[in-house]
Amino acid sequence: MLDWKVYTVSAALIIAALLVTSLFWFAPGEREVETEEAEGFQDLPSPETEGEMSVEKAIARRRSIRSYSEEPLTLEQVSQLLWSAQGITGPGGEKRAAPSAGMTYPLELYLVVGSEEVQGLDNGLYHYIPEGHELEKVLTGDLRKELADAALDQEWVEEAPVDIVVTAIYSRTTNRYGERGRRYVHMEAGHVGQNLYLQSESLGLGMVVVGAFDDGNVQEVLNLPKKRKPLYIIPIGHPSE
Repeated sequence: MLDWKVYTVSAALIIAALLVTSLFWFAPGEREVETEEAEGFQDLPSPETEGEMSVEKAIARRRSIRSYSEEPLTLEQVSQLLWSAQGITGPGGEKRAAPSAGMTYPLELYLVVGSEEVQGLDNGLYHYIPEGHELEKVLTGDLRKELADAALDQEWVEEAPVDIVVTAIYSRTTNRYGERGRRYVHMEAGHVGQNLYLQSESLGLGMVVVGAFDDGNVQEVLNLPKKRKPLYIIPIGHPSE
């Protein structure tokens, strides 16, 4: 007969070994970490949910505008634009201004600001955070010229006071829907573009969606995390005419 003390110690050792092994078996898989060197946060004014222009009138008047005056934008206008693109519109942060397949929300928005082009904002690159309706500053400096170069020298990218860059993390949607999820991501980007067109029109602003650019160069200029793929560059400003 085994001594009960020896048996107890042996059992304890076996259990300990199983627990240690389970840590390796059930530990979550390693995932790619996306990093940005943020320089601070900027709260945005609360967005308006009622305007003076009807949606029908905004649709009728919508045009692509490629020429902008030197008049700067206000922080309120920037707030309204970003909210119309990806702002939270439902309780609990579950709904946004643009529909998303399965509420996977693959899009991340960036704001490129020129020198003295937005009242209350320094020049640089900002990342829009829908959850807090705030901007996270990522880079300092006027990046519009470099961004225009990456966009095949389309001068309106440089001349607009701001550029909104729509990027996508495809895996958020393809993890649920497979390869077809890429199509859903592109649909969502289209929803965002139209929302911005109508919101710009209602604010007396002009914009154009730009899809012709070198993806790699845009990622390099904006120092984007590897998984964030640029889909749209959207110059916005006061029309010059």
